[in-house]
Amino acid sequence: MCGATAGGLSLDGIDLAKEAVVQGQVVREGEPVPNAYVRLLDRSGEFTAEVPTSATGHFRFFANTGRWTLRTLAPRADVVDQPVEAEVGRVAEVIIAL
Repeated sequence: MCGATAGGLSLDGIDLAKEAVVQGQVVREGEPVPNAYVRLLDRSGEFTAEVPTSATGHFRFFANTGRWTLRTLAPRADVVDQPVEAEVGRVAEVIIAL
């Protein structure tokens, strides 16, 4: 889960020395899932933020250092919860398979 993968979201303009980045892609059977929603939940399960996935299934959050849960909601799919660790200076790269 460390470091951006080739073909993922660009990190141009992001100062990793100051940011904790959580990003990734939502896929179904290996194909990107556009227009899904990914929620960022804190350690207690409280809603913090939500973003739609791009046409390529990608999403990104800037979070505080700590443990988070990514909750993904998409048509014709069960809700998927994925734990993730965020840390300033690091990119937490996550693939969420529906």
